[in-house]
Amino acid sequence: MEATSITRRTLAYGDPRRWAWWQLHGPLRAYTGAVPLALIALFSYAALNMTWRPSDLLKFLLLAACGMVSVAATPRTAYSHGTMTRDFISAWVLPVAILLPPVYAMIAPIPLLVVTQVRIHKGAIYRRVFTSAALGLAYGGASLLFHAFPASIVAVPIGSGTHAIKWVLVVALSEVAGGRGHSLLILAAIKLADPAARIRGQVLNREALQAELAEFNLGLLVTIIVGVTPLFAILVVPTWLLVRRYMVHPHLVAQSRIDAKTGLLNASTWEREAAIEVERAVRTHAPLAVALIDIDHFKRVNDTYGHLAGDRALKAVTQELRNHLRGYDLAGRFGGEEFVLLLPQATGHDARNVAERLRTHIAGMVTPVDDEPECATFVTLTISIGVAALDGANRKLSDLLATADAALYHAKQTGRNKTHVISASPQAP
Repeated sequence: MEATSITRRTLAYGDPRRWAWWQLHGPLRAYTGAVPLALIALFSYAALNMTWRPSDLLKFLLLAACGMVSVAATPRTAYSHGTMTRDFISAWVLPVAILLPPVYAMIAPIPLLVVTQVRIHKGAIYRRVFTSAALGLAYGGASLLFHAFPASIVAVPIGSGTHAIKWVLVVALSEVAGGRGHSLLILAAIKLADPAARIRGQVLNREALQAELAEFNLGLLVTIIVGVTPLFAILVVPTWLLVRRYMVHPHLVAQSRIDAKTGLLNASTWEREAAIEVERAVRTHAPLAVALIDIDHFKRVNDTYGHLAGDRALKAVTQELRNHLRGYDLAGRFGGEEFVLLLPQATGHDARNVAERLRTHIAGMVTPVDDEPECATFVTLTISIGVAALDGANRKLSDLLATADAALYHAKQTGRNKTHVISASPQAP
């Protein structure tokens, strides 16, 4: 009897020789394997030198259950942006590290990331194992740091007055140590995976710093509330969800503006923002141009090589657009194989030069039809471009688009792989 697809996948996971981890290059494979081994060693040492109490286990199960409920309610969109995903899981690991012996902090990320993998976002298993180990190692160390302080400072209940202030300060110090340690372990893996990755831009931008501050404050507040009584952990879950959704909101807004396949502005967003730019240019008597771009014979690519090859072609053209446009130009996808550009401060002549550079570069590039290293099949692409400049006749976005469409039609009807400009302003030959 032939095995089902589920059985085949299960057998594949059970065969170590088929793990994706083996496909990593040597240094990265060694690093992502060393971190879990270090956690196992630290956990074994700490477990052999602690006193196990039923009350600690019950407290851990309560915190783990609340954390799993919170993670299960996380929007899937939280994992669809950026290399550094802010999942706020550490906000539940920190109270475990502070209020329980270090061994619990080392295993606390496991159930939370299992829920993430099963319920929210299915990622590579070796990455989940590495992330769990990095969290456990960092916050296990933070727990050891916290419990190294005198009992007169770190004892619970928290109390009030000077003791409460000292307790919170030590918790904050432990969170800094755990959070920084976890980030460094993850960033090291990112750099090993891609030495050209720009880490600073990911961790020092305003949004990342706001998220880090929110995660720090949330972890601290959860720890203080649970420190009063563990049952208050149940009351923390709604607050955790509200903060988490607030931090995801900017990404939801960004996604509503972007075409998912190319990463350019979608048609409605482009038209809305372009209309504002046209009105501004008319008001200030500034030059402006619009260009419509169509990939020539794109249907042949889909019919010959499949839609995945077509998607790769779209992304290749998109990348060329980004490489040749200025920071304040607007690029959008109008659907199918058609793109649209808004070029502020550009006359018809300027826009023609931009379009010709873009057309020439795309005509000279080759795009592989799939990701296989041994693939020897490539496609070449050409584009036709219609350009319309702002002038006395074209004073609205709809006029510019209609004129650019007429110019594009002319370019396609006269042989394709051409740029045609319609403008009342003089053009260079």
